[in-house]
Amino acid sequence: MQKVVVAGATGLVGFAALKHFAARSDCEVIGLSRRIPHETHGATCLQLDLTDAEACRRVAGGLTGVTHLVYAALFELPGLVAGWQAQSQIVTNDRMLRNLLEPLLAASPDLRHVTLLQGTKAYGVHVRPLQVPAREGRSELRSQPNFYWAQEDYLRTRLADSDCAWTILRPVLIVGEAIGGAMNLIPALGVHAALMRARGRALPYPGGAERVGQAVDADLLADAIGWAGEAVGARNEVFNVTNGDVFVWRHVWPAIAAAVGMEAGEDAPFSLRSLLDPAGEAAWEQVRRRFGLASPDLRGFVGQSLEYADYQMRFGETQMGPPSIVSTIKLQQAGFHRVMDTEAMFRKWFEVFQHKRLLPPPG
Repeated sequence: MQKVVVAGATGLVGFAALKHFAARSDCEVIGLSRRIPHETHGATCLQLDLTDAEACRRVAGGLTGVTHLVYAALFELPGLVAGWQAQSQIVTNDRMLRNLLEPLLAASPDLRHVTLLQGTKAYGVHVRPLQVPAREGRSELRSQPNFYWAQEDYLRTRLADSDCAWTILRPVLIVGEAIGGAMNLIPALGVHAALMRARGRALPYPGGAERVGQAVDADLLADAIGWAGEAVGARNEVFNVTNGDVFVWRHVWPAIAAAVGMEAGEDAPFSLRSLLDPAGEAAWEQVRRRFGLASPDLRGFVGQSLEYADYQMRFGETQMGPPSIVSTIKLQQAGFHRVMDTEAMFRKWFEVFQHKRLLPPPG
């Protein structure tokens, strides 16, 4: 039996991991987050603010027999993208990991594995063109302040003389299920589509100049987390994780439009973040009432994801961007081989949100 703690259980990664482990008969799963997930999938979910050291000592100190920790918690500042370089964001994320892991190790001295999540900011994607393809151990931008390095250095040092192994996964753009998250594109694009649909049949592409990039399905990433917790080849290693293909937003836009029951329209650059005004909030309320949706108000549904969508689709950019591509050769050689078509991934998650009445049905 495994006893798995998932920190950040309401986020894209944490929610997918919670669902993944809860579906296994050999796992007891405990989710930790500031708010209870909208679905628990049979896991035990506890409310915990990881910035509160005393609360962590009380809650994590009572978690005995834990074998695996999936650390997917994340603190983001208002003004999402600008906050990625803020010292306060770095310090807070570093402190959160320490607040949880120290009492957890004391309560569960037989902890076997910790999975830590990073991303392509490890290679400086937010401040420079990537070295294509970005590779683990060769392409990092350690000179750029980043909470990744604070967390990673702490984890390596803290577990160096223990039997507990760690794995660091670096997913690219993650697409999955989360409500109110900082970086979830399905609610952001779904709201944009629903509001445009009320005005006509076409769904114009709102972004800027193209860039070749990659994405990863949240369920695929959860499978990689499960694999990393047991695979000998994953012990104390760092891996990039992607769907296995590349994409350009304009080229997948027809598939996205079809998934919401619309036709892809012409380019019409538009800041999705601008929807967060009284008019946008009122328009979303009309959509909710019309279709009897279970999703919350606009801000509660999208969180900071409208700003993230502008960043990902390069709103306002007029020159083609440098490719953002990482290598997954190391992950495949270590034994994880699952892949997914990115267009199919978008269709899948829009269907999930529609089925759960979080977004309007297509058509």
